[in-house]
Amino acid sequence: MKMIFLGAPGAGKGTQAEIVSEKYDVPAISTGAIIREAIKNQTEMGKTAKQYTDQGALVPDDVVIGIIKERLAQDDCKDGFLLDGFPRTVPQAEALEAMGVEIDLVVNIFVPDETIVERMSGRRVCAGCGASYHTVFNPSKDGETCDKCGEPLTIRKDDAPEVVKSRLVTYHEQTQPLEDFYEARGKLATVVGQEKVEDTTALTLALIEEKKQGR
Repeated sequence: MKMIFLGAPGAGKGTQAEIVSEKYDVPAISTGAIIREAIKNQTEMGKTAKQYTDQGALVPDDVVIGIIKERLAQDDCKDGFLLDGFPRTVPQAEALEAMGVEIDLVVNIFVPDETIVERMSGRRVCAGCGASYHTVFNPSKDGETCDKCGEPLTIRKDDAPEVVKSRLVTYHEQTQPLEDFYEARGKLATVVGQEKVEDTTALTLALIEEKKQGR
């Protein structure tokens, strides 16, 4: 099956994409990872992308699409694949169609914004050993230092509430219109993200099986 996973930052789509990729033995293709791979392998598109990343600039759509095209042409994609982080915009989705890529299913992991802000802004990381905690779901014993090494816990810049909210605004403006795009094509199916990862996985796999059986 050829699938796309959509979801706001912090909704857990990357986790679900990895699980589904492993279960169905299809490659999970993350845009960031394949851009880095193309640069490392010095493909034509990789060389072009490097010119932008070296300047700290965003890689333009046409280059990203070229790199995606290179990746989808590889042998391991012939029986299906899973796109995670692409397309991000309707023009990218239109470009994917123009390449002749037929998508079977678009899985949209939905989690309310306020839940995402709570999840991400509650994350804490040990400055010493890198252990992860959460103020609500997995707190350290004293809430301030690491249970393993005693170093102070910190908040990553990306997890600060104002940063999370800003990323969500960008997502709703740029990426959420893809829901309507794929809904109109009969490809979209939404999974409501649950508190436990395994519960979201169960819903996601049930939805994929339904699609596979043509229901």
